[in-house]
Amino acid sequence: MRQAIVLFKDKEAGLLTQNDNGSYVFKYNDDWFVNKDKSSISLTLPKLIQEYKSDNLFPFFYNMLPEGTNKLRLCKSMKIDVDDYFGLLINIAKIDTIGAIRVIKI
Repeated sequence: MRQAIVLFKDKEAGLLTQNDNGSYVFKYNDDWFVNKDKSSISLTLPKLIQEYKSDNLFPFFYNMLPEGTNKLRLCKSMKIDVDDYFGLLINIAKIDTIGAIRVIKI
């Protein structure tokens, strides 16, 4: 099992988990979920339920990953398998991303 903290505008919004069987769970933190002033991190992960489960990396997080040649170069330089989407995510989305979300490995 691998886990990462999901930050929204540098505040801890939830936890992303890759289970040993390859499935994924995203769970909003209790405080974030009950606070009506805190928005959802994505339109595809609304605060209607606290925990989401998927057999694949959620499209919201997958779309944060590089593609093509950039992906191949990063994977080679970081020694990450090109099919290890979670590994790539926790290595590239921890510092700076296009949006308000950062993902920090635990």
